[in-house]
Amino acid sequence: MNRGSDERPEPLNVRDYERLAREAMHPAAWAYYSAGAGDEVTLRRERDAFEKLLLVPRVLRGVDHADTSASVLGAPIRAPIMVAPTGVQGLAHPEGECATARGAGEAGTLMAVSTVSSRRLEDVAAAATGPLWFQLYVYEGARPFAETLVRRAERAGYGAIVLTVDAPRWGRKERFLRVEDELPPGASAVSIEEELGEEAREPAALTPEDVAWLRSSTGLPIVLKGILHPEDAALAVEHGVEGVVVSTHGGRQLDGVPASVEALPAVVEAVAGRAEVYMDGGIRRGTDVLKALALGARAVFVGRPVLWGLAADGAAGVGRVLEMLREELELAMILAGLPDLESVGPDLARKG
Repeated sequence: MNRGSDERPEPLNVRDYERLAREAMHPAAWAYYSAGAGDEVTLRRERDAFEKLLLVPRVLRGVDHADTSASVLGAPIRAPIMVAPTGVQGLAHPEGECATARGAGEAGTLMAVSTVSSRRLEDVAAAATGPLWFQLYVYEGARPFAETLVRRAERAGYGAIVLTVDAPRWGRKERFLRVEDELPPGASAVSIEEELGEEAREPAALTPEDVAWLRSSTGLPIVLKGILHPEDAALAVEHGVEGVVVSTHGGRQLDGVPASVEALPAVVEAVAGRAEVYMDGGIRRGTDVLKALALGARAVFVGRPVLWGLAADGAAGVGRVLEMLREELELAMILAGLPDLESVGPDLARKG
């Protein structure tokens, strides 16, 4: 590139997209996406925990290429890196979740679509070229509405329901509260508003009976998102779920909890192969993905970095962020002497 030109240099990593996204977004929208709960201890810990984990590579393995392909609940994906459910993506880009779905499909991976999507879940499905899961919030006194969303997701071809279980109330995000009171255009949650109107809704405090109810309401696989305690993971499996997501909700709910990657090994042990285990939180490099896999995750979800790509360059930015992470994972696998994901084991990562 001509250094004398006005063009910006191409991003080299996910963090470069963070800077571009912040420049592109309204300050209130940026604060909404980037904020954590309380003092943001957990938000910071998500990164600190990855940085304290070290990879221990093997050599003399003759590995000069690596296969990153994976599958989740039987769906093949190009790499074990999926798009986490994040709400009101119209704040980042006019096409919102529809652009994200196209970018995820171009990257050969799966997207989980939020209940509070700024685009109708049917419209996101129409735009998608890859597999979709639907993330479900159950609101207080609104089981019929949840059932309606599940039926719509089934008809639109979504492959699983991701029930979020860590939000009996919304976490207090003070960094967001310190900026403008109202978000800019794009903050509407279309699928909710067309069914329930624009009135604010409180989430329900869920119990195992709610999981059993959902299990009886759909034939789709069920994944529980927001698990940190191994006993909760075991309870989820006992209620017939096919997957769990170890998650702190991006550090946006209870502050002061362990990072997802810190909680991951105990959850994997408790599940004992009876369901698939995923995690989200703090993924910024392909080496982070590899560390999570070494600790037992089948795949990871990525949230904020996808939003950065979306804000910076729409569907193309989403696809590039995901491909950057895949390329970094592939390189890390080669340098660690790993020809495929089946070769990844617990001896690969240790605490520094």
